[in-house]
Amino acid sequence: MPERPTTSPVLALLTIGSVWESRLSATLKDLGLTARKYGLLAHIHATPGISFSELARLSHITVQTAHTAVRALQDEGLVHDATAHAGAASDLRATPAGEAALAEAEDRLTRLDGAFVAEAPQLAAVLEVRHEEPAQASGTEHSFS
Repeated sequence: MPERPTTSPVLALLTIGSVWESRLSATLKDLGLTARKYGLLAHIHATPGISFSELARLSHITVQTAHTAVRALQDEGLVHDATAHAGAASDLRATPAGEAALAEAEDRLTRLDGAFVAEAPQLAAVLEVRHEEPAQASGTEHSFS
């Protein structure tokens, strides 16, 4: 049986991700946002009139999950569906309150990014390069080979 490695890059990355996800959650909590809600709100802001299907595709979630999350954003007054009736295509848009929450969240995320870069500059540099690489022709969005 092969000897187990003393460290696993995958487990290390998952651990680091968990730590920073917790920090992001704490940073956004008083705005009523989670990482997922922030991402959805950012997509809705960037693409006014976006459909649930497109929002789900961009967010890598199911349409049902998108509906549930957007309903929460609507209940909090952050998103409005201009055509919210059965059978009609959705017309999702951020409300003024949603725009304000998103702007504040983006400011906070910028500060959190700065803290990450200060604490892990080499990892931040690698992630920046990987994020800027175009999607691979293989159909996957990111290839880390």
